Amino acid sequence: MPITSLTPSQGTVGTTVNINGTSLGTTVSVNFGGAVVTPTAVSNTLVTFVVPSSAPCSGQVSVSTNLSNGTRTNSVPFFVIVKPTTTGLGETCLPATGGALTVFGTGFAAGGTVNVGALTPVAFAAGGSNTSVTVTAPAHTPAGCFDTQQVTVTTAGGASTTGITQIDYYNAPSLAAATLTPATGPAGTETTISGATCLIGITDVTFTDSAATAFTGLAFTPIDATSIVTAVPAAAAAGAGAFTVTTCGGTSGPATFTVT
Repeated sequence: MPITSLTPSQGTVGTTVNINGTSLGTTVSVNFGGAVVTPTAVSNTLVTFVVPSSAPCSGQVSVSTNLSNGTRTNSVPFFVIVKPTTTGLGETCLPATGGALTVFGTGFAAGGTVNVGALTPVAFAAGGSNTSVTVTAPAHTPAGCFDTQQVTVTTAGGASTTGITQIDYYNAPSLAAATLTPATGPAGTETTISGATCLIGITDVTFTDSAATAFTGLAFTPIDATSIVTAVPAAAAAGAGAFTVTTCGGTSGPATFTVT
């Protein structure tokens, strides 16, 4: 058995592999699965070659060498690891606290890490789905109301291409400094909420009346990141109530409106 082992015994296209053994000094070529590869170095105990671009995307192939006398050595297995790809995300945005993030693509079954920007990579185990992985994305506080982070996957096969999948992190909206114009009036009154922060990507506006009835999904017109126009629900009870605003970053504190 001239070939005793491969170092490494797994890798991707372009990996440099050492064939270890004896009586290998007359090697003229390497058989890598169905491909014939010219070695980069040959000695009696070591033959070096590079995994060719014709290698299968993944799976086990046989490796042997052709000797100058026309014979072939024994073969040993090499496992080709696919380079992962990312094709999409299950979420479009996350709050600053992070949360569940599902990545879709290929080549995930070997396990690896999900990398969100320069944040701490999140490991996931081998043996799961080859086409999707769900992890808990780390927390990240944007400098402004939101920012965008690149998502990649790294496995033993390499790193997925950047620029394909991105996730937005949002800070929560705040109505702490907001003013309502008007701040009082009968049910159905239209009011402008101004002086707020991070009213970007609003998913819900809610009014909770004095009877603790919450009216969700109110219609609103955005003006900018600090102001919106909305209206008190026609069925709201008289007394002190409050508006809240929800975005991907979370739900604001209340801004009081008194129903007369």
